[in-house]
Amino acid sequence: MKNPFFAVRRALVTALLLALIMPVSSQEVSVDLEMVYKIRQEGQRNSDIETLSYIMTDLAGPRLTGSPGLDRANEIARAKLAEYGLSNVRVETVSEFSRGGWDYTRAYAAMTAPYYNNFSVTPVAWTSGTDGLIKGEVILVDIKKVEEIEQYRGKLKGKIIMAPSSSQYEVNWEPLAKRYTEEELENISMVQAGGTPSRRMMGDYMAMRELRNKINEFLRTEDVAMIINQGSAFNIPRSSGASYDGKGVQPVTEINIPQEAYGRMERLLKHGEKVEVEAEIKAEFAPGKKVYNVIAEIPGTDPKLKDQVVLLGAHIDSWHGGTGAADNASGCIVMMEAIRIIKALDAKPRRTIRVALWGGEEQGLFGSSGYVSTYLFDREKEEKKPGFDKFSVYFNMDNGTGRYRGIYLQENNLVRPLFEEWMEPMRDMGFTTIAIRNTGGTDHQSFDRVGLPGFQFIQDEIEYDRGYHTLADTWERLLLPDLRHNAIITAWLAWNAAMSDSLVPRKPQMQSTQQRSPYGF
Repeated sequence: MKNPFFAVRRALVTALLLALIMPVSSQEVSVDLEMVYKIRQEGQRNSDIETLSYIMTDLAGPRLTGSPGLDRANEIARAKLAEYGLSNVRVETVSEFSRGGWDYTRAYAAMTAPYYNNFSVTPVAWTSGTDGLIKGEVILVDIKKVEEIEQYRGKLKGKIIMAPSSSQYEVNWEPLAKRYTEEELENISMVQAGGTPSRRMMGDYMAMRELRNKINEFLRTEDVAMIINQGSAFNIPRSSGASYDGKGVQPVTEINIPQEAYGRMERLLKHGEKVEVEAEIKAEFAPGKKVYNVIAEIPGTDPKLKDQVVLLGAHIDSWHGGTGAADNASGCIVMMEAIRIIKALDAKPRRTIRVALWGGEEQGLFGSSGYVSTYLFDREKEEKKPGFDKFSVYFNMDNGTGRYRGIYLQENNLVRPLFEEWMEPMRDMGFTTIAIRNTGGTDHQSFDRVGLPGFQFIQDEIEYDRGYHTLADTWERLLLPDLRHNAIITAWLAWNAAMSDSLVPRKPQMQSTQQRSPYGF
């Protein structure tokens, strides 16, 4: 007969071993690993990234706010989202656009003396075209103080003017394209000391702005033929726009040319050579234009949660040079693909998952702020709209074509545990970093400033600074594998937010005499 003591001990040891094994073999996992698998498979095997990359760059073309190009792109995106079988697909009016539409159909410029040399050129948006082909002498105008304006009065009529170079080309010994190292990601994740611009810095900025305004007023009275601005290196002009308000006299013709062509003419002038330029710019103004958003969704299915919204977005407008590939067709491509993945799986989210492609971001976040004003929060009255308490989270992409490496929390530490949980199944894709810090300059700020969760991703920079807002921002700037990578992660985060029992946590309401409202703005 066996000793009962040993039998009991053996049973206890067996139970302990089973308890140790259970978490690995059968304990309930808090994330939906089956959905992880499905999203990855759909995003890799049936990706529509290649088609989206073509239609949102080459086919859509430049997409300046208020231009026919943006109207064309809106319709292309709307048609594609409808093709995916999404619901409530629409191009929605957001606001008036006071400066009006602007577009150009010809841009030519060349130096003709002391010898001929043509160069790439991009007109400055919302400035006038020329009256046919113009020719004129180039004058270097150097004004650092208001008092120096008078020395040029009466001397600039019919002249083509340029200012001294604002920067010089320097050889860069670092790779043109790069990914974040683990050390760099670690630094991004660390808390940084906060701060605000000093009074001196703000004073310098305001003084520069005032000087620039006075120079512009002076040039309008002098009847100059054209203004030339310095662009980027590698013979690439940048894109920019004049601060035209849509009223009164249209600004004088203004063009951007590459740094190399600009520097050459400046050096010739400083050495006493006579420099002449010819140019022809055809530009058209179109008053009464509006800002639009392209919107589509997968309706929620939970009777209690279906009216709550998980929002994905990126801005569809671009500047008029290039085709706005990295800035920000890349974001639109990823968000469209992310919602396509979920729809293709015939998944049934509890909350509504919505995608929005914003208009007017480059001119001041018009599209996203207009959406917030329409559905979520009236900033003038400081009142919530019906959608405010039904809004869960907004995910935004606008940092180029590089792959996601993490996410910025906008100082909202309440979401850290949630994001850590959702991030776990994607860590093997290099999506590992959570940064408490703020990041700015794009549409998630429209939500964050009214106290709603809005987030931007940490992305590998690749060669973003070299090409954005230039003629070089074209399809060639896109890394399709990175865009597939980002769409998979976006779809996964959107799915989790749509299926969670609760809304994504918001920042605690703060009472401060420095704030205009309790929602942080």
